[in-house]
Parts: sequence; structure tokens; C-alpha cells
Amino acid sequence: MNQEKKQQFQDIANSVRSLSMDAIQKANSGHPGLPLGCAEIGAVLYGEHLRYNPEDLNWMNRDRFVLSAGHGSMFLYSLLHLSGCGLKMDDLKNFRQFHSITPGHPEVHETPGVEMTTGPLGQGLATAVGMALAGKMLADRFNEEDISLFDYQVITLAGDGCIMEGISSEASSFAGHLGLDNLVILYDSNDISLDGDLSECFSEDVAKRYEAYGFDVRQVDGHDLNALSDVLAWSRLNNKKPKLIICKTVIGKGSPNKQGTSECHGSPLGDSEISLTKQGLGLPQDQKFFVVDGVYEYFNAHGKNLKALYTGWQEKLSLYQKKYPTKYALLQQMQNPDFSDLEARMPKFEVGSMAAGRKVSSLCLNAIAKSLPGFIGGSADLSCSDSTELMGEGFVTRENFSARNIKYGVREFAMGAIASGLSLSGFFKPFVGTFLCFSDYVRPAIRLAALCGIDVSYQFTHDSILLGEDGPTHQPVEHAAALRTIPNLLVFRPADGNETRAAWLCGMTHKGPKAYLLSRQNLPQLALTDRPYQQGVNKGAYVLMEEDKNRELDLVIFSSGSELHLAVQAGEKLKTMGKNLRIVSVPCVSLFEKQDKGYQNEVLAHSAKNRVAIEAQVSFGWHRFVGINGLILSQDQFGLSAPQKALAEHFGFTVDAVVSRILGA
Repeated sequence: MNQEKKQQFQDIANSVRSLSMDAIQKANSGHPGLPLGCAEIGAVLYGEHLRYNPEDLNWMNRDRFVLSAGHGSMFLYSLLHLSGCGLKMDDLKNFRQFHSITPGHPEVHETPGVEMTTGPLGQGLATAVGMALAGKMLADRFNEEDISLFDYQVITLAGDGCIMEGISSEASSFAGHLGLDNLVILYDSNDISLDGDLSECFSEDVAKRYEAYGFDVRQVDGHDLNALSDVLAWSRLNNKKPKLIICKTVIGKGSPNKQGTSECHGSPLGDSEISLTKQGLGLPQDQKFFVVDGVYEYFNAHGKNLKALYTGWQEKLSLYQKKYPTKYALLQQMQNPDFSDLEARMPKFEVGSMAAGRKVSSLCLNAIAKSLPGFIGGSADLSCSDSTELMGEGFVTRENFSARNIKYGVREFAMGAIASGLSLSGFFKPFVGTFLCFSDYVRPAIRLAALCGIDVSYQFTHDSILLGEDGPTHQPVEHAAALRTIPNLLVFRPADGNETRAAWLCGMTHKGPKAYLLSRQNLPQLALTDRPYQQGVNKGAYVLMEEDKNRELDLVIFSSGSELHLAVQAGEKLKTMGKNLRIVSVPCVSLFEKQDKGYQNEVLAHSAKNRVAIEAQVSFGWHRFVGINGLILSQDQFGLSAPQKALAEHFGFTVDAVVSRILGA
């Protein structure tokens, strides 16, 4: 790097420091330590290494940069502004303000140029692994010897906190196993955490740990522009190894009294310290949001080079379309999935037949896969038990990324975040699977997917105490209620094959995450659930069994999932006793809450004398259907290890027990 370019990069770095300090001070809130400490990394990354197009931030072959240490958001916002990627100076001045597009932590659905919502430490790194996996899968499917469409790199900047989080171990182990050589982790190693010196809580050899995962590891001075340029060029080496670049930095670099200490991690520097910092950096002390002369001009010129790279790629794509029309059509189909034939492909179920929820869902998954080439699945070492395998589609390995099944190993949290990265690639509709009890391990990734509206499906099987002998460690009781509390997440608990089929049809056209809670035990196929999904499951709740309209309504029974057939059988017995009742299936609470009040009131039948809910989960949430005085037959305690029949009798999930409780209410 010649002296002129080195000075240009240093000017970019100091502009990042200037903008970050002032934005954080103006907001009186934020984290200046990372932006000041990583400024040189950002200058080389956006000023030289990263391949992107400021005029098309969604270019399918762009390099992806994920700021896993999302608290340092002004680092990213400053660089997006300087590089012309959609952020104006006023956006920086509105940092952390109401309805600004520069929120406290980066949000993918709010800010142009942000690839993933980050802040919960480690999740950005794991999501970047998913993006890198998507790149390898796309390359295997579409690259030809003469035309390579996909060769993008995924770079994530992780801090000490990200490296300490358990999800980084899960995701990094997975990346090393598959040899994702398009993944680069920049580790901002500054030996400081929020609480003080890192040595007080962390002393492992990170380099050796990552070498053991199968990474290529390098260490550089994170403020040495030449070294950063060289090591980032090296990182593009295709050697079947992901890269870890340990960047030794000084947190808050440039702040004379706070650099190298935890004081600058999460609080504004203060006006006097900013003034001293600017003086030391050679920046004007009396100018807020100052950008060094020549920085905008540098990025304007660099943008033209990037545009030429982009234009050359577009020409390759046009040639690809002509030379490989079938593959090009497949590429378009993966970007814009066609659901028109999906319903016709879905399986049918014979009334009275018996099948587990996981088994009928497996039939649905395999039918969907025939319509949607971007539909890919995976499981946390349970595909043989949670029934998530796409038959005949193979398993992804480092030698074969064109398969459609992914063995995540026992890495539930990373699996959830990696699936989000696959979805954010813009080509894949991923689903993942494990037991419902272990949704707790996936939950933080589900929450972030719900916040971002990321299109991931979660198949959770073994959905109640009635899974049997595995006992309370594996028997979920609070999990359905917990998942239902997550905003923007559709939680389906279908009762049989028809409802499962309808739930998948509904979920496929929904933009956002959805969870399917499915039984291990066999369930009967009910006659009354065979209706268009738009008239039943799509509304979240619907009347399954009608009352006699000419008589006063004695009872409404609400139920979901594996207990619906129990509600039907109990209802039939109660009818022989002269009770006039209605049974309502509730496969998706949140969808029901989105219906208009007229439909809700029609289903709820407020005139009924008595109201009952039946679900082998905790009672939380069911009062909205039955009222404060309604009867809820639920599972508000942990289960036991025993055969299914014994558990049903002990906990009162039999027809006689249900009828007895209702009559005694």
C-alpha cells in the first residue's frame, strides 16, 4: 500500500471515529469503544476489500458484512454513510432516536446495507455461517466451469463477547466441519469487556480453539493498515477452511484518558474527552460530524470501480441466461417461488387412519420440496426421529453442497441462527427440526427471526407428556405457551393430517417465521377437519362441531393438536347426555387474534353457559378463550416417565376423565 492510499485509509478511519463519537454524544447513549478501536478495520474493509454496489445493496453476489458485535453500530452506520450505501448525515445525527433508521443496534429490516439484526452477542457470527453456507450451496448448484455466478465472501466482526458466547462454539464448529472457506471472522481482540479486564473472566487460547475447529488462523495488529490489507487479501484463499483473523486492537483508540479501558465500552466519551480525542487525531475540535477532506471523493471513485465489477458480473449473468437457460430458470424460481401448484401436490389423509403428527408433516415437507427447489431442511441430530429428512435429496457435506438436507449436529441454537442466514441469502426457504422441549435451546434465534421477519420454519415434534417413557426431561409442558408469546411468530399445533397439511400451506405463503408443534404418538384422522385451509387453519380457530342452533348452547370446548380428537370424543359422549355443545379447533392462536371482531365473536360463542379448554400444556393463554371462570384441562406440572396410556390416565387426558371434569365443573 503506497503512502497516499495509506493516508486515505487513515482519513477514513478517523472520519469513522469523528462521526461515531459525535453521534453517540448527541444521543447521550451508545458504545464508542468498538467504532474507535476498529476504525482501521472498517476503512480497509469498505475502502478496498468488500465487494458491494452502493446502487444495488441487494446484489445477489455481493460480499456480506455482519457486525456480530452489534453494540458498535455507529461503526457500521458511519461506513455505510461514507461509502454511499444509503445513509445520510441526518440519519447519523438521529442515531438512536424515535423512528430513525439508525437504531441502537443494527436491524436488517430498518437500515439499508445492514445484513442482519445483531446485538445479542454471537448470533451475528452464527447467522454469517448460514450466509456462507448459502453461498457454497448456490455455487454448487449454479456455477459452471466457464461462468462462476457465486463466489461471495461473508465477513463478520465479532468481539470478545461473541467469542465467549456458546453459540459461537456451536456455529464455528459447524463451519469448520463443512470447510466454509468463504467465511471470515474478524475477531476484535482488545482484552476488555464491559465489566473490566477480560483476564478476569476469559483466558482460553482462541487461536488454538479455532485451529481445532478446522479454521485457518492469522493474527495482526488491528491498527496496521498494510497488515489488514494483506490479511484480507489472503482470506479469499479457497482452501476448504474458514478463516479467523485475530485483530489485536485498543478499545476506544484515540481517547487519551479512556482508551484501553472498559469506561469507553458502553457510554459516551463526554464533550471534554471528545475534544481531546479530536485534538490528538488532528481533527477540528469545533466541528461536529466532521468528515476529513477527500474521504467522500475517495468513495466516489471507489464506487465507480465497484460499479464496474458489478456491471461485469451482470454481463456474466446475461451470458449465463443464454447459455444455461434451465439453470437460470431454476435460479429465478428460487428467488421468486411459485406456490400455484403446491396445494395440489400436498398429501391427502383417509378418515379414521392413524398417524403421528411428525409423520404426516414429513409427507407435507416432501411434497413441498417437489414444488419449491429452494426448500431445504435440517435437524439437530434428530432427522430420523423428528421426521425432517427430505427423501432422496442427500445430506450436505464439504464435498457436496448441492444436497438439500443439513445435519446440524447437536447444535440447536446455532441451527436456528444458521437457518436465518440461509433465508437471508434470498434463495432458500429453510426449515429445521428438533423436539419441542428443546425449542428452549433455539428460542433466542427464533426471537430474532421474528423481530426481523425472517422466513424460517421450525418443526418441533414430541409435543406433550404423551410422548411417554422418555419422561419429564423430554416432555414439554410450558413450551407451546412460551412460543405463542413471541410476537410475529406463527405457532401451529395441528390436530391431524388435514390440519397439518393446511398449516404448511398457510405457513409457506406467510412472510416470517413459523413453528409447527407435532405429536410423536399416533392420532386419528378426523372427518371434520377436511376443509379448505382458508376457511379453517388460516383463520387460527374455527368451529369444528356445530351445536343445535334451535337450543340454548350449554358448552363450548376449545382444543388444539393431539387433544382435539379427545375433545371430539368427549363431546360426542356429552351429546348423548343431552348437552348442546360446540367444539372449536384452535390450531394457531395468533392467526385467530388477527381476525376481525365479528369472526372472533362468532367462533367464541359468548352466549354459552360453560366454556372449556383442553390442551396437554400449561393453562397459560387459554383464559382468553374460556374467561376467568372457565375450565381449563391442562398440564400445569411436569410429566412422568411411563407408557402413554398410563400417563393419559394419570393426568386426566381420557374421554371419561374429561367428561367427568366437565360435568363436575
